[in-house]
Amino acid sequence: MSEALHPIKEGKVREIYDNGDSLIMVATDRISCFDVILNNIVTKKGTVLTQMSKFWFDYTEDILPNHMISVDVNDMPEFFRQEKFDGNSMMVKKLTMLPIECIVRGYITGSGWASYKENGTVCGITLPEGLKESDKLPEPIYTPSTKAEIGDHDENISFEQSIDVLEKIYPGKGREYAEKLRDCTIALYKKCADYALSKGIIIADTKFEFGLDENGNIVIGDEMLTPDSSRFWPLEGYEAGHSQPSFDKQFARDWLKANEGHNWTLPQDIVDKTIAKYLEAYEKLTGKPLA
Repeated sequence: MSEALHPIKEGKVREIYDNGDSLIMVATDRISCFDVILNNIVTKKGTVLTQMSKFWFDYTEDILPNHMISVDVNDMPEFFRQEKFDGNSMMVKKLTMLPIECIVRGYITGSGWASYKENGTVCGITLPEGLKESDKLPEPIYTPSTKAEIGDHDENISFEQSIDVLEKIYPGKGREYAEKLRDCTIALYKKCADYALSKGIIIADTKFEFGLDENGNIVIGDEMLTPDSSRFWPLEGYEAGHSQPSFDKQFARDWLKANEGHNWTLPQDIVDKTIAKYLEAYEKLTGKPLA
């Protein structure tokens, strides 16, 4: 029996293990809503997140390299060759992560819609008048935020503020890095949103995280275009003017909002509906059922 390994970092949903010159990221079956880890386990959710990230990493290699090395546990230390790691684990390159969450919005919804109704802007960006909830924006907008520690909320910042954040850490490189993050975020979103639309899924918004490799090149890290980091809507039945059904945690969020005294525990039927949506999104986008 191989020795037990312990994660060096545990996020709300993922665990990260040190593997010498690489890391192993494990997407667990935990689910978080409103920055709180719920008491439920959503079976297969971690595998969907990992395999969907793999799909998008492969699909966007022409735009920017990513940190993925392998999702095959046979390439990993013996400890990971057990059922609970098979399918939901990814071996990745070590990066120096940049402290900006790179959010791109192609449609107006969520906190963006709330802000627009108030003053016609989203994260300080003025938008055209007369937009309805869930409308497609004329062009995708980049609305970065700072990465928060567990338990804190990320803070929206302007593009100019993102330059300042990066300049403090990388003197003389702040603007260069900030512009590259913005341009890559928009380019990745456009390519993937166009593809998803052809498969019947609208990607309303998403967030990317980037890091620097050992040569100082910007590389996609973290997860990519999963139902945890994105809002996926079905194209069928889409109409602006109200909120949309989605392929993500919206079932769980809506139930929690509607039911006080829930103690952060979902009923099983909401858990079942949630994983069914994750699986449906995976199959629509990749064209194959989850292995």
